[in-house]
Amino acid sequence: MRAYTRAVLVIFGVLELVLGLWLTIVPRTFYDHVPTVDWTPPYSEHLFRDFGGASLGLGIVLLAAAIRLDRYLTAVALIAFLAYAGPHLFFHLGHLESDQKGWSIALAIVLTLMVLVPLTALAGVRRLT
Repeated sequence: MRAYTRAVLVIFGVLELVLGLWLTIVPRTFYDHVPTVDWTPPYSEHLFRDFGGASLGLGIVLLAAAIRLDRYLTAVALIAFLAYAGPHLFFHLGHLESDQKGWSIALAIVLTLMVLVPLTALAGVRRLT
């Protein structure tokens, strides 16, 4: 379970760092080129750059937890990620585009996994020392 938890922390940590750098450096390209992002306009550079900074911070915490892999830091990192991923999932489930069925299904699956996978890692945190 340690290896699984560490892998989840590393994967989501790296994803958050990449997302954070992208949103911080060239936020408009994220809005213009990632499917489903433009479903809720208008574009706001300020909002996207702020989200990028928050993603960078979350990525740092997730990777720090992967390095230390102690019970407390790992739980805090996973709960922090879930505090973002849960509301993100529920918002998008309520805002799927009926004329974009394929993208709507893909988005729902990916965002559901972004909640379920960290939840499974969190379930194993009590076994960490």
